Parts: sequence; structure tokens; C-alpha cells
Amino acid sequence: MFKHSIVTLLLLAPCAFALKNGDVLPLWPGGAPGSEGMTGRKEVVTEPAKPGDSLKVSNIHNPSLIIYLPPRQKATGAAMIIAPGGGHRFLSIDSEGTNVAEWLNSIGVAAFVLKYRLAKEQDSSYKVDEHPFADVQRALRLVRAHSEEWGVNPAKVGVIGFSAGGEVAVMASTRYDLGQANAADPIERQSSKPDYQILIYPGIRTENVNVTKDTPPTFMLCADNDRGPSTALSNLYLALKKAGVPAELHIYNSGGHGFGYRAGAAPVVRSTWVLRLQDWMSDVGMSTAK
Repeated sequence: MFKHSIVTLLLLAPCAFALKNGDVLPLWPGGAPGSEGMTGRKEVVTEPAKPGDSLKVSNIHNPSLIIYLPPRQKATGAAMIIAPGGGHRFLSIDSEGTNVAEWLNSIGVAAFVLKYRLAKEQDSSYKVDEHPFADVQRALRLVRAHSEEWGVNPAKVGVIGFSAGGEVAVMASTRYDLGQANAADPIERQSSKPDYQILIYPGIRTENVNVTKDTPPTFMLCADNDRGPSTALSNLYLALKKAGVPAELHIYNSGGHGFGYRAGAAPVVRSTWVLRLQDWMSDVGMSTAK
């Protein structure tokens, strides 16, 4: 069962040191812009319907980060915001979130599972290109603002997105800013640009992705029998290559959509794709090799 506690604290206060893995930190302590009047609504956690299914979280109105920090002696300085998928109707919070965070910790990478607002669940008033986008931007700024106490190198903060979360990651990597120098909120003074992006079977259309020479280095992975992502990523790889952006693409023969990460699970893609990612992170200088 997925368990966590909600931590209420001043974002730049020394008590940030007291955070432990699994704690949840709201992105905006006073409530997220655009969610006024809704922050009192409780998140809904749905248990897996059968073995192999994911734990689902929905009804998110107070977006937050679930914190996972590696031991100080093991930390590489790299950090990653994790955006789980779920079609913008729910979040697959374990297989595309906390499982990935725990694995990242095992290789010394700080991980932050993003619980972003859901634009396509029933009766939602949120918009995909507005509210989840604001959430991932805020998450990137927040991690950089806490980089010293969390053992993070602010120049090694990336984003990984699965399925619908891949769309969130792409928005972060193509619509960023370098911070608002005169902002009253010190968090907003930080850059929202990811230093690298990782797209795992993302729910994107290549024609909607604005690739430039400044797009962050990109790692992409999916299965060939997942037609939409495998086509989109093939085209995106060529666009990145044309723009001179370092990119790596892996297309497994099979695996379908939504395989996530489960250590030791079948099919093999569920538990081995992270090794490809680890090698890439080492290759681009974001983490250490196995």
C-alpha cells in the first residue's frame, strides 16, 4: 500500500532538512493558482484491480512532490522530477512513480514524484497546457531552490515522463523560462528549464513539439507494438538530430503501453529498461555508471 505524509513547512526554512523519503511537499503552500476553493478536496487512491495493475491517484487539487533523497554518501548530485502517466485522468503512482524514484535513489539520483493536476478526469476544470504545465515548472524551480540542503546540483535537474506524463515533460522542456529575477516569491526566481528530459512511451504528437537547438538532451524509450509513441519518438529523434540536440532512442520489439518499472517483473522490458537509462545518464554526465 502506498503511504506518505504531508509536510507543511516554509519552503526555504531550515526544517527542510527534516524531510524523509515518502514525505509530500506541496508545490504552493498557500494553494496552487487555478485551484482556489478546491484544495480541501481529498485525493482518491485506488488499489490495483488485479496483480500487475498500478496504484492510482486522482482528484489532485493541491499539486505536490513526493520526496526521495539518496544517502548523502551515495548522492551523485543529479535529480529528476518524475511525471507518472494515466491519460490525465489519474496517476499510476507506483509503477511510473515511486518504483522509479526508489531505483533512482539506488544509483544516487535524487527523485521527486510529481502529483500534478488532472485535466481529463470527470468534471475537471483544468487544462493540459496550463495547470500540469504550471505544476512541472514549479517543481523544477522548487528543487533548484532546495538544491543545497537536498544535495542536488542545480545544473543536473531533469524530468522524466511516462505516457501523459511524457506530454508534461515535453512541455517543460520546450516552454521553459530562466526565472523571474524580481519575483516576490523566491521560488519563482529559479529557472524552470530541465537540464535533460526522458520520455517513456510519451503521449505526444511530434508536430506539436517545438524542437530547437536549446532543447535539453533527450532519452526516449518505448515498444514497437505501442504504435503511437513508437511513431512519435522515431520522428522526434530525427527532429532532435536535425537541431543538433544529443538524443538516444530505444524501441523494444514488444512490451505494449504502460509497462512502467517493476523490478524482476515480466515482460523483461519492465525491469531492464532502466539499465539503458543509467548508461545514458552516465554518458551525458548526469550520473555515474553502474
